[in-house]
Formats: sequence, structure tokens, C-alpha cells
Amino acid sequence: MNILNLLNALPGAVSQGLIWGITAIGIYITYRILDIADLTVDGSLCTGGAVCIMMVLSGQNIYISMFAATLAGMATGFITGVFHTFMGIPPILAGILSQLSLYSINLKIMGKANQAINVDKYHLLVSLRYIKGVPFYQNPIFIVTICIILLVALLYWFFGTELGCALRATGCNSNMARAQGINTNFSKVLGLMISNGLVGLSGALLSQYQGFADINMGRGAIVIGLAAVIIGEAAFKRIFHNFGFKLIGVALGSILYYLVLQVVIWLGIDTDLLKLLSALVVAFFLGIPYWKKKLFGTANPALKKGGTINA
Repeated sequence: MNILNLLNALPGAVSQGLIWGITAIGIYITYRILDIADLTVDGSLCTGGAVCIMMVLSGQNIYISMFAATLAGMATGFITGVFHTFMGIPPILAGILSQLSLYSINLKIMGKANQAINVDKYHLLVSLRYIKGVPFYQNPIFIVTICIILLVALLYWFFGTELGCALRATGCNSNMARAQGINTNFSKVLGLMISNGLVGLSGALLSQYQGFADINMGRGAIVIGLAAVIIGEAAFKRIFHNFGFKLIGVALGSILYYLVLQVVIWLGIDTDLLKLLSALVVAFFLGIPYWKKKLFGTANPALKKGGTINA
């Protein structure tokens, strides 16, 4: 095992981690703010990538293509939201239905299972070939970092508005939010749209970076995103208390996740086991709060809630 091989691979891992960090921020919005486990992301990531690549291949500007990919992602979130709020389908099942239908839609968008794009023929914002030997302002690490900072600033502003606070209140306690006159169904749909819009944007960047859009590129996206969220919270929760910094912590968690995967590959572990390792990492970090509460929590729930015990 040559340490130089690992060092040479680290910039690529950081770039990929940053791109997936945008997906992780989107998942954070549904998982932590709305308290919804949205499985739409496995399909909407591919939708964003497919729309972006097909528009670029048709001669469209890369920025317009990425904006269209974001809108396509928001449309997938809207469908999931309608399934959940208008039709009364549980959110996790609504996400599965959307994800299933997106497989066919993505095939129709691309015309086949895979569409490649060449960075030499088309102007792309990021590419794997720009990792080394280019000016810093063309490096994917720099470009995606700027994108994440702008997105975090925009989300920080939005969630401080009345509409953003209504969305946060819906996720915290939907019954109380409804009692305060908040349209909780609208908030849920809006949250799902914002989340999947970010996932669609991440898919657009990922397809450019790897040079193709593939029908299976979003498979397991929810696991990677959850791993980034959980790792980011576990690593930076004592440092980042502000909402904006929590979002940045999620993106950093995605980088840590990919750095760990790169080390695993460098150690020679079978790459066929990466999905299994990802699932085990997520399960481990999700189980920590439960076991911490079980082993070290207050024995009497009345005392834990600040209540009193009658004689």
C-alpha cells in the first residue's frame, strides 16, 4: 500500500464529498427539519443529472441547464408532497412511489440508460479532469465550495423568514403549527420541493463531474446523505450551534464520509462491500443516541421531564 496513492486520491474524494454535500443538505431539510424520511432522492438525483446533461448536449448554456435541473428536482418533490398531503399516503411510501416512477421518467429524459458528455466538446462547470493542473478558480473543490456557501447563506435567510419559520414549526410540532394558523400541508410540500431541488442541483454537478448521467446514479443516495448528516452532527455538534453552521457541518460530514471510503479502498477492502459498510455506518451513528439514552438516561421519566413524584 503506497501512501502516495492515497494522497493523490484525496482531492477527488473531497470534490465528490462536496458535491454530495449538497444532497446531504437537502436530506437534512426533510429528515431533521420536517421529520420526514424522503426516499424520492434516489430518483431526483438522477433526474437532475439527466436534465442537465441532455440540455447541455442540445446546446444549452450550462447555468441554464443546472437551473432547469434544480426545477426538475423541485417538481419531483412536489409530486411526493401531493402524494402525501393531498392523497393521504404516508411520506415514506409517497417517496417510494415517486422514486419508482422516476426510473421510467429518467429513462425517457435520457432516451437510454446512460448519456455521456465530453468536457473537451462542451463547457462544463466541474469535471474530474479539473482536479489537478488547472487554475484554482477552475478546480471543482473551489467551485463547489462557493456554491455551498451561497446555498447555506440563502437557506439561512429563508428559514429566518416567516415562511421558513412556518416550515420549521411544521416539522417541530405540526398540531401546534396548525393551531397557530399555519398551512402545514403547504409547508410540507414546500420543504420537499426545496430538498429535492437541492438534490437535483447536486445531481447536475455530479453528472458533469463524472462525465455522464446514468439511470442508477442515484441508487443509495438516501444512505449516503443520511451518513453525511449523521457524521456531520456527531463530529461538529459541539462546535456548530448556529443553523447555518449546522448545514455546513452536514457538508463537511459528506467530505468525511468520502475520505473514509477512500481510505477503505486504499486498504484493499472489497469495493463490493462499500454499500454494506455505508449502511452499517449509518445504523451505528443512528443507534448512538438510543443507546446513550438507554445506558445513561434518567431512570425515572417524571424526573427527566422536570416533574415531581407524589408520595
